[in-house]
Amino acid sequence: MDRDAILFANEAFYRAFADRDPAAMEDLWAKDAPVVCIHPGWAPLTDRDTIVASWRAILTGRNAPDIKCRNPRVFQHGDTAIVICFEMIGAGFLVATNCFVRQRGRWKMVHHQAGPTSQDPPADSDNDNEPGGPVN
Repeated sequence: MDRDAILFANEAFYRAFADRDPAAMEDLWAKDAPVVCIHPGWAPLTDRDTIVASWRAILTGRNAPDIKCRNPRVFQHGDTAIVICFEMIGAGFLVATNCFVRQRGRWKMVHHQAGPTSQDPPADSDNDNEPGGPVN
């Protein structure tokens, strides 16, 4: 189980977002696998160069949101992992799906989608560490 490495990759995604670092964001995205990104309210982006350009525009724009990841849960199957989490933006939340594949020993993002949710995340806890928890 690579839970810590997957969570590290997920945290690196949100760190690049918080630091407004387009180069770090570009490095997170897989180069040798199909990629998809669906920003809230946008049409799906399916070309790596277009995805990287979208992040560059978001991260260098005047209105780049302040975002924090809450309650990440890992689901792993071999060299593929899904992280479901909540994105806290101001006082509101989005729910996000971040998918990763292992490439040359590193977890790389192949999919990000965030959208509205009708509920707030549960209080932060360490329940994800319990045996039989959300790690599959």
